[in-house]
Amino acid sequence: MKKIFYNWREKLWVTPAIYSFLAILLSIAFFYVDLLLVQQYQEFIPDILLTNVQLAQTIMGALAGALLTMTTFTFSTILVVLTMYSSQFSPRTLKNFVHDRLTWRVLGVFLGGFIYNTLSLMFMRDALYTHDVISTFVGIVIAFFCLSTFAYFIHHIATNVQVEKLIQELEEDAERIIDSYGEKQKQEMEIESEWNPDGFVETITAENDGYIQFLYFDKLTDYAVEHNLEVEIFHGIGSYVHEQTALFRVYQREQDEIDLHRFITIGTERTTDQDLDFAIQKMVEVALRAISPGINDPNTANGIIIRIGRLLGKVSHLETGTITITDDQQKDRIRYPFFTFDQFLYLTFHQLIHYGKEDVSVVAAIFEALTNTAQISKSARHEAIWETQLHVLEHLEGSPFKRLDRRFIQGKLDILAQVMDRRPVLLSDYLLDQEA
Repeated sequence: MKKIFYNWREKLWVTPAIYSFLAILLSIAFFYVDLLLVQQYQEFIPDILLTNVQLAQTIMGALAGALLTMTTFTFSTILVVLTMYSSQFSPRTLKNFVHDRLTWRVLGVFLGGFIYNTLSLMFMRDALYTHDVISTFVGIVIAFFCLSTFAYFIHHIATNVQVEKLIQELEEDAERIIDSYGEKQKQEMEIESEWNPDGFVETITAENDGYIQFLYFDKLTDYAVEHNLEVEIFHGIGSYVHEQTALFRVYQREQDEIDLHRFITIGTERTTDQDLDFAIQKMVEVALRAISPGINDPNTANGIIIRIGRLLGKVSHLETGTITITDDQQKDRIRYPFFTFDQFLYLTFHQLIHYGKEDVSVVAAIFEALTNTAQISKSARHEAIWETQLHVLEHLEGSPFKRLDRRFIQGKLDILAQVMDRRPVLLSDYLLDQEA
């Protein structure tokens, strides 16, 4: 059921379809209200709420046309924003806007309003009514609601196209994943322990090509306990697998028919539901686009890099490497290949330093991000942070930094060394071709 809900959530047409269906039901309901109840209770209904059939046809025809125009304008606005997200930020950030529930709810409201007024207009016939109707008033109320929704949608769009808003959303996505892994590790995960499974071995392969989007750890653990299984997962979330790629190795005491495909979701694109690497990568891509010659906005990139440093500090408190998930009796049930922290640092900064090494502000922001990471992280992670610093410095060999630029960067290096209680690295040792 959970997997079905996850798949349906990815379908963008569901929300507008639900609103349209509710509009159809509302239109039919008020058709019968007008037909069966209004004349009977007309003395209790204020006259201002009732209209005759001719006036109702005029009003509803005008409302239907206006709402259709608003729907078209809204759809055009959505397409413009999608184009801007793709060109200005990153193609990977499109999903942040596309999966914004408010966007599709607004479109659903407009479609629902148009459908209600159109169907109600179709029901308005002189042969059916010898009295006034109330459907028109309901249509006017819906139209006013659509108008207020449209005003809020314009405000929402104006807010969401700002890069700071997008960065905040990307940061919250990454932080949510980090917190969820942290909670799970506190409860039932432990760093690689002795793994001695026994029993009949069965390998389960992928049924289709794509990225591993979601693993239902809780359900898989319950299933393993129920069937007395020990499951080894070969690929981490975000990995690309093709058909017949080995996904699980299952150890069972008795040879029974089992199906583990329901505990994994494989799709055509990566998502940020559980994929921490992809969540950070989206922030990195926005920063890379900002420092590209076409955009040339290094200050935005610097702000993102510094935020990434804080997130990496939180990541450092996660147990990394191969993770074992235990059941209530502390028996090992699931073995999962989690990332290593030094690998995560490298994948985060290797593109940033490659494309930003000639901009002194970007280089300084990277060292400041490493300082933030070191301040938040536990001391066991300092060696990986120090190695990353040296990797960044190796990329700076031959960079065209002048005296004051080098002094500024050296100050960042000194602060990083102070935080980790180490002897500072001298930038001049890596810029041998520059005047000291």
